[in-house]
Amino acid sequence: MNIYDISEKAGVSIATVSRVLNGNSKVSEKTRQKILDIMEETGYQPNAFARGLGLNTMNTVGILCADSSDQVLAFAVYFLEQRLHKYDYDVLLCCTGYDVTVKEKYLRLLLSKRVDALILAGSNFVEADMEKNRYIVEAAKEVPVIILNGYLDASNVYCALCEDSEVMYRLTSQFLKRTDRILYVYRSLSYSGREKLKGVKKAFERAGIALCQDQLLLFNGTIDETKQMLKERSGGRKLWDVIITSDDELAVGACKYAREAGWSIPDELQITGYNNSRISICREPEITSVDNHLEFSCQNCVTMLMKALTGGQVPSRMSVSGDIMIRGTTTDLV
Repeated sequence: MNIYDISEKAGVSIATVSRVLNGNSKVSEKTRQKILDIMEETGYQPNAFARGLGLNTMNTVGILCADSSDQVLAFAVYFLEQRLHKYDYDVLLCCTGYDVTVKEKYLRLLLSKRVDALILAGSNFVEADMEKNRYIVEAAKEVPVIILNGYLDASNVYCALCEDSEVMYRLTSQFLKRTDRILYVYRSLSYSGREKLKGVKKAFERAGIALCQDQLLLFNGTIDETKQMLKERSGGRKLWDVIITSDDELAVGACKYAREAGWSIPDELQITGYNNSRISICREPEITSVDNHLEFSCQNCVTMLMKALTGGQVPSRMSVSGDIMIRGTTTDLV
């Protein structure tokens, strides 16, 4: 028994059966009940493909993320999936890695599955080179595309993100009131990475203080690798009063470095993270971190998507302001 058999037995079109399966109100109660009775009588169990016939919808959203083992991305996928389920949407997840060609491959795979929309979870999907974003722009001609924590100006592309540049500017400015011996350690030049770096540079510029290149350190390592890198870079000397990092794992590595070097936190060395993840409160002292309100941005993603799917007015960008969560690795912040 399939959707064709149900439509024939009920004397209605496949589209009408699909409307009943999807809870569409544009079916008379008499016809709806007739179709439901036949389904119960025959023991029919609809699959996702059958539900999509006639209405051109699979009630399925494709989510792409680079790395599901990344704590922040894992939580993002969880928040998105839970929110989508409330609207009766299923999820297909692809973990793409960071290579653009592989991202494009998986995006096209999801489109071939007839998903109703795509969510790109993570700022690494928005490249600085616009040509590398072309596949996203092309996909948006077929289905709505939502980007979490990144911004791309294109038709049918909607973005939910934190104002990373603004909050990093505020954080750095606070420290610059007391010292310019600041090291900024960041992991990538993704969209979010570029925005955070922009905020740090802006704070130095507005304060009229020169920012030396050796105060900026691009490093994508583990916690222990970060500790070792800082140890080697400092050569046993106290070069910095403050280490600002672009995520909480880098901050933990900086804390381990300070402890091994014998620098007191926060009296001799202040350290901050970013994301306000669980790892920021799993050590003593707990780490001052920026809360970028990931769950709220995920909710914004789904809200924008539902409006886009129903033809509503949708802003191209919904942003939130980050909050600095002051804990034991810093002093004198307000």
